[in-house]
Amino acid sequence: MGNDLNSAQLFAIGQIQVTLTVATTWGIMALLGLLSWISTRKSRTHPSYLQTAVEGIVSSIEAAIANAAPQHSKTLLPFIGTLWVYLALANLIGLVPGLDSPTRDISQTSALAILLFFSVHWFGIRSQGLKNYLRHYLTPSPILLPFHLISEATRTIALAIRLFGNMMSLEMAALLVLMVAGFLAPVPLLMLHVIEALVQAYIFGMLALIYVAGGMQSQDLHQQKEVDKENS
Repeated sequence: MGNDLNSAQLFAIGQIQVTLTVATTWGIMALLGLLSWISTRKSRTHPSYLQTAVEGIVSSIEAAIANAAPQHSKTLLPFIGTLWVYLALANLIGLVPGLDSPTRDISQTSALAILLFFSVHWFGIRSQGLKNYLRHYLTPSPILLPFHLISEATRTIALAIRLFGNMMSLEMAALLVLMVAGFLAPVPLLMLHVIEALVQAYIFGMLALIYVAGGMQSQDLHQQKEVDKENS
């Protein structure tokens, strides 16, 4: 039912139907753009509280990326950082009365998974070149090519379903608790929702980071194995 509400048409622009999910997504993007502009338009040596908070978030994300892909942290920071921040806000927006999290709509999570699918190949080709990147699908044997392709498809589907299912189950669990306990325990329930929403954003972002970093480093790992074989 919640998914039907998110998919309900609000208005149309020509033949394009704008649903609640799309409108909420636009609103989140506009809000993030506005906050980014406000927090960076007057950078100071002695930062304000807002600048300090933004720098802390960016530094934490960069450190997490550096742990997975130390050689590519600067390259991946804009994409992975934006994805993490967007998911955190999208998962939490459902706490605002009258709004639903867009990530409880399968169309939204599918779009994010497809975006990640193409990003893995984009960053991999950009890092290694087309020929070297495609070569890793034939490593260690061309026989494994179908399995590599199946893996690419299944992990994309799994990402979409995982986030959608977790966010739907989270909101349904919250609704059931409220129906049973009324408003006797709203604060613990609210905190649980916040924590779980942030955890789901972190998991999706971390999986995205691992997949993209794996695509960028696949040829490096193959070359390292060849060097190890020669040395041994």
